[in-house]
Amino acid sequence: MSDRKSHRRRDECDGGFSCRRCGRGVSPEAYGTRHRNHCCWCLWSVHVDENPGDRASVCRGLLEPIAVWVKRDGEWSIVHRCMTCGELKTNRIAGDDNPWSLIALGARALAQPPFPLESGS
Repeated sequence: MSDRKSHRRRDECDGGFSCRRCGRGVSPEAYGTRHRNHCCWCLWSVHVDENPGDRASVCRGLLEPIAVWVKRDGEWSIVHRCMTCGELKTNRIAGDDNPWSLIALGARALAQPPFPLESGS
C-alpha cells in the first residue's frame, strides 16, 4: 500500500465522521479512545482496523454491536461482529458513548436467554 493511501486510510476515522448506521455526527475527541471508529449513539462501527488504529482492513463492512465485555480491570469493551466477513472485534468504550445504549447492549443477553424461562413452583 502506498504511503499516500495508507495516510488517507489512517485519517478516515481520526477525524469526525457520520455514522453509516444511524447517520449522526461523531466527534473524534472522546475520553478513553485514541482510534475512534464506533458511533457514540448507536455503537455500530466500521471494519477499518486489523489492529487498533492501523486502518489496514480492506473489508469496510458494518460492525454490529452484539455484546459488552467487562475486562478484569473493570473496563468495558464492545464486541462487534462484521456484517460482511463475520469477524469478531472488540472496541473499548469511549467517554461519550451513550450510557443507555451500553446498558441496553449489556442487558440484551438477559432479555433474550437461549432457553425458556419458566417460573418454578
